[in-house]
Amino acid sequence: MTETSADPTFSDLRPRLIRLAYRMLGSVADAEDIVQEAWLRWLATDHVSVREPAAFMRTVVTRLCLNELKSARRRREAYVGPWLPEPIFDPQDDDATDDVTLPLMLALERLSPLERAAFLLHDVFGVDFEEVALAIDREAAACRKLASRARAHIVDARPRFAIGREQGLKFAAAFFTASRTGDMAALRTMLSEEVVAYADGGGKVAASRRPLIGIEAVMLRHEQMARLFLVQPSRLIRYAIIDGLPGFLTMEGGNVVQTTALHIEEERVVAIFCTRNPDKLRHVASTTAH
Repeated sequence: MTETSADPTFSDLRPRLIRLAYRMLGSVADAEDIVQEAWLRWLATDHVSVREPAAFMRTVVTRLCLNELKSARRRREAYVGPWLPEPIFDPQDDDATDDVTLPLMLALERLSPLERAAFLLHDVFGVDFEEVALAIDREAAACRKLASRARAHIVDARPRFAIGREQGLKFAAAFFTASRTGDMAALRTMLSEEVVAYADGGGKVAASRRPLIGIEAVMLRHEQMARLFLVQPSRLIRYAIIDGLPGFLTMEGGNVVQTTALHIEEERVVAIFCTRNPDKLRHVASTTAH
């Protein structure tokens, strides 16, 4: 039995709870596990005594996430190479989208767990500070300070020049074509001088162990890859919005699934995020079958 068939109240709330847990943890699998545990706790609760089921379940999910972050941070300290959140393809309905793009999720990693929770609950999910206080077991005034500190830390990661979906996907298509056909002149025109490229292989597949900083380093790597593409072409699966950024899903080197997301500011790529760790791509691997 699933929560969908067992409880329509929980079923209606589940998508937003998954989003909350994913924003807290950066892991699709962990978010789903957290929400499953929240459902089990909901089943064991006297529903008549719960005035606001949504608030109750947000609190349960938040507290479970705070516990999970303790072990997650230990795992990331030993992580091989740059860590990126598991990529998700944004849904089409407006209610399920927000301005938490991949750069902002990386900035959230630098916050304390309580700052992260206060910011996400209040600023992203619109929860008032009285409920935030209950969720993280702090006074409302303290929650306001936590959210304020979080905003100050991540101000540079908030989207400043949001690119439209259609324009972004056209840019991603041009980037894919230039990088995969070896058109280095065209590729250079798309990059900011300060561009940074991140590749998350998790020690499971080949990937740069450190970010590539600056246009010359990024261009050199693409020149090297262009020669490899002549031997093993990159197979495009589809273009997509990945964690709020335009990009594409590909099959590389014959059998490596990869997502590439492009952070674009003023018609230039300022950051490239490539996720190659197969553990993070299980939930999208089925889309590569066609």
